[in-house]
Amino acid sequence: MPSLRPRTDRARPVGVLSRLVIASVVAGVLLAGIALPFVAVAGLATRSMAEGMDQLPAELTTEPLHQRTRVVDRRGKVIARFFDKNRVNVPLSEVAPVMRQAIVAIEDYRFYEHGAIDLRGTLRAFVTNHTSDEVQGGSTITQQMVKLTLLAQADTPEEQRAATARTYHRKLKELRYAIAVEKQHSKDWILQRYLNLAYFGDGAYGIEAAAQHYFSTSASKLKLRQAALLAGLVKNPSGYDPTNNPDRARHRRNVVLNRMAQLQVISPEQAEKAKARGLGLDVQPVRNGCVGSVAPFFCDYVRETLLRDKALGETRADREQLLLTGGLTVHTTLDRRMQRAAVRSVREHVFARDRAIGALAMVVPGSGAVRALAQSRPMGGEKKKGETFLNYVVPEKLGGANGFQAGSTFKAFVLAAAIDQGIPLTTEIVAPPQVAIPVSKYRGCKGPLRSDAVWTPGNSTGSGTFDLYSGTRRSVNTFFARLELRTGLCQPYRLAKQMGIELDDPANQMVPAFTLGVVDTNPLSMAEAYATFAARGVHCASRPVTRVETGDGAVLTKYPEKCDRVLPRAVADAVNDVLAGVQQPGGFGYEAGVSLRQPSAAKTGTTNQSRAVWFVGYTPNLAAAAMIAGVDRSGHWASLNGKVVGGELISSASGSGDAGPIWGDAMQVVQQWLPDRRFHEPNPKVVAGTRVTMPDVAGLSEAEARKRLRKLGLFVEATTSVDSGLSAGTVAGSLPSAGSSIGSGSSVTLQISDGTPYVPPPPPPEPKPKPKPDRPKPDKPTASPKPTPKPSPKPTPPPKPGGDKPKPDKPKPPPGR
Repeated sequence: MPSLRPRTDRARPVGVLSRLVIASVVAGVLLAGIALPFVAVAGLATRSMAEGMDQLPAELTTEPLHQRTRVVDRRGKVIARFFDKNRVNVPLSEVAPVMRQAIVAIEDYRFYEHGAIDLRGTLRAFVTNHTSDEVQGGSTITQQMVKLTLLAQADTPEEQRAATARTYHRKLKELRYAIAVEKQHSKDWILQRYLNLAYFGDGAYGIEAAAQHYFSTSASKLKLRQAALLAGLVKNPSGYDPTNNPDRARHRRNVVLNRMAQLQVISPEQAEKAKARGLGLDVQPVRNGCVGSVAPFFCDYVRETLLRDKALGETRADREQLLLTGGLTVHTTLDRRMQRAAVRSVREHVFARDRAIGALAMVVPGSGAVRALAQSRPMGGEKKKGETFLNYVVPEKLGGANGFQAGSTFKAFVLAAAIDQGIPLTTEIVAPPQVAIPVSKYRGCKGPLRSDAVWTPGNSTGSGTFDLYSGTRRSVNTFFARLELRTGLCQPYRLAKQMGIELDDPANQMVPAFTLGVVDTNPLSMAEAYATFAARGVHCASRPVTRVETGDGAVLTKYPEKCDRVLPRAVADAVNDVLAGVQQPGGFGYEAGVSLRQPSAAKTGTTNQSRAVWFVGYTPNLAAAAMIAGVDRSGHWASLNGKVVGGELISSASGSGDAGPIWGDAMQVVQQWLPDRRFHEPNPKVVAGTRVTMPDVAGLSEAEARKRLRKLGLFVEATTSVDSGLSAGTVAGSLPSAGSSIGSGSSVTLQISDGTPYVPPPPPPEPKPKPKPDRPKPDKPTASPKPTPKPSPKPTPPPKPGGDKPKPDKPKPPPGR
């Protein structure tokens, strides 16, 4: 203990005496409970101090302590933490008794005996601190708790400085609060709050976080040498930090053990045995935020989802503060096994520093639960390592990336609209290598599009005549360009939006090229959309969180399933039957080797110039969307062709050949955890489509005939000019002819009259008899053949009365009537 003798510095004898007087007065005030008036106190400074004491508040408001928020997977295992202070509050009953004994022994061994103020320690500290340049502690655990509380509740830098300032006013304020706290709360409550408030170094606040961090255990399971080490840290967390100063930490731990033995809390033998052992550290770094998480971009998706939810606060700043300080538990839908499979597959096929981005999302049909999100670029700020903070797997509003064109995966929306409109799956459409279709031929939600442009899509996967099965399986562009003429643009566009694709610009998105996927989207939205087919027409919005709980386990808010039926079951079953062909012999998925043991369906997609390739597929109980997009050196989207991706040169990128293996490698692992289910067989009536009777449109104008046929779901494929006595330009007939039974969406050819009555062609002339060839004369005379008698001519009947001219032939009706 420092000497209490007066200083020999003769230059300041008056100052020393003044401080002694003040210390004596303060001690008197403390002895009187800080409530007695100051009487006959010499000196203005002492009088002012006494008056200030009377004006201090008598009660301390103790706000809830800031705690870290945990984000857990669907099985309750932590995947990330958010905090401004790494703290987990625990009741005193969940702190090992030896830990309580150790902290009391070294910090305030008479804690359970004295009141708010330990007069012995306080007087000693006051006299020493006011008669020398040394600073000596004398605070009780209650006083320390008050100081830590004021510091923890300081909202501004000024309040923080005031909470730590070395002034008489601060000390007296803490003393006054300590007295009030002791009157309001039990000793156990005070010790509990102190243990949860104290800083134990290396970012660990509170005893539970410290136990987890240094020893990978809980506060309730701490052993003697662990408790002694942690108790010793409180005095100087940085100086005794065992991760940086193990020797000093060990010495300080032994001081605590000796003190516990001196106070007979433990025996000398226990102390010596513990001192002989090492520190026994098992340090577990506690990461703050999503970087380094087992699912960093899923974690980021969760965080953004919560920060947009007003149930967690009025403003985004309020919600962020709650996440950092509220001690919440966020229960998510993540399946760690599926996440590992997704990450492994993506990173094996696309390397972090490739000039490409790979991504994969998995969603459960019928619930919208997001099971996994993975991308090839790790989360971080080091661009040379390929790191990024952009989340390419989710919508722009949740991740920052603006998305990618989805290619032919959008054909599924046109297919579904066609089936819903009753177009038979057997409907055949001629699909030449290229077509030129005026944009004005396409109908939007408000009628025909207003444009003079001509759309000229071409094929890269074959040409010919296809039905809905083969045209989809081979992903024939001109087939779908013509199918879209039948369905119109409105229903496919609205259906895609209902299924989760973010569409908000019909002027630029509801265009003929919609079926070829010219709209920017993301893997999560595509997985969500295709999950609708797997769920037999029920769309469920993607959701990464199921509920959020407070620190005491109460449910703060829930995130139930948000599902709506957007397609009839029978229509979805038929779509599944068509898309299953992609995974069967003759389909691109089968040819790429990415089919599964379980039933699966899929659609491929490749954009113009191969800037992005897709494979979106699903089983009856899991949908997944895989994507690879090319990036140039400046970060702009570029063709994948000619790039080395995943260690292999891509000469001509395709959805099945490049994105397909990402999907296949992940799903072939994941399928072992999926229940065995099959798709429902399509309804034969839906396969056959809606049957209509071809109306008689003869005599109508071409425009009126088209209108009448369109109402029946029939499509005018072409027109031909025919001879007819009907007015020129009107419809003379049709193919198929009036009265025929045909499927909705079938092609019809209108026969347009040229105004000239039909004249049958003249009969062909009778062939002239061929002359007989000369016969050679025989060497010997032969008998003449017998002449063949000629038949007698039939008599000509007399003319009928009434005229002598034959009647002309009746004109034949034009074909197709």
